[in-house]
Amino acid sequence: MLTAKELVEGEIELISLPDIYIRLKALLDDPDYALADIGKLIGTDPALTMRLLRLVNSPYFGVATKIETVTKAVNLLGTQQVHDLVLATSVAEAFAGMSTEVMHMRTFWQESVHCGVMARLIATQCNMLDSERLFVAGLLRDIGHLIMYQKMPEPCQESLIHSRQEQRLLFSVERERFGFDYAQVGSELLRAWNLPTSLETAIRFHTVPGRAEDFEFEAAIIHLASVVSETQEWAGGSEAWAECADPMAWQLTNLSVAAIEPLLEEAKTQSAATMELILPGFREAS
Repeated sequence: MLTAKELVEGEIELISLPDIYIRLKALLDDPDYALADIGKLIGTDPALTMRLLRLVNSPYFGVATKIETVTKAVNLLGTQQVHDLVLATSVAEAFAGMSTEVMHMRTFWQESVHCGVMARLIATQCNMLDSERLFVAGLLRDIGHLIMYQKMPEPCQESLIHSRQEQRLLFSVERERFGFDYAQVGSELLRAWNLPTSLETAIRFHTVPGRAEDFEFEAAIIHLASVVSETQEWAGGSEAWAECADPMAWQLTNLSVAAIEPLLEEAKTQSAATMELILPGFREAS
C-alpha cells in the first residue's frame, strides 16, 4: 500500500496550478508589489477578470456602486481575498479534466463549496476578524480525495459505503483501511504546490485539530464545517454530527451545537450562489 506522500508524488507532474496563480503568488511575495500590478496581472486573464467582477458586484458583498474595473475590485476585496479567489479557481482548473468513477465532479465541488461556506460562517460566529480566508481552507479540505479517487477508486468507494452505513466519519474508516486519510493526501499536494503553511497545516490536521499546533483554531473550524458537511444525509440530525465532532474542536472554538444549527440553512443558500460565482463551469456540468 502506498503512503499519502507516494500517492501525490505519482500525480504531481500531471496536476499543476495554472500560470496565472503562479505569477500572482510571485507578485504577492515581492515586498514592493503595488495593487495596480495585481490588477494588471488579473486583467491578462479574461475569464478570471469576469469572475472577479461578478463576485465583487454580487449580493455577497452588497456594494452600493457598480465596480467596473479590476483595479477597483482589487482595492475593495484586498489582496488576501483576491489571492483566495484565484487559488480556488486555479485548483478547480487544475482538476478540470479529471473524471472519477467514485464521485461526480460537480457533486464533489458542490460539497466542497458547502464546506467552505460553512467554515466561513463558523469563523464569523467565532468573531474571527479575517473569517473569509477560512472559505478556501474549507473548500480545499477534501482535495486529497481527487488523488485517491484516481489511484485507488475501488477501495475509496468501499470506504465511502462503510462510512455511510456505519455513520462513521470517512477519515476514520480510511485510516483503518489504508493507514492514512484524505486530509494527509491533500496536505502533501498543497505542500508540493508550495501553498501557505497555515493552509496546509490546517487542512492536514482538521481531522484531529488538537494536533495542529499554531493553527489549531483554524483546524477546529474546518473540522466542524467538515463534519457538518459530511453528515448532512445521516439519520439523527444534529445529534449525529455533534457526537462525531472532536471534543477539542468544541473546546477550541468555544461553540455549541445550538450556535451552529442556525447556520445550516444559511450555508445551503450561500453555497448555491457561491458555486455559481466561484466555479460556474462545474455548476452546469452534467
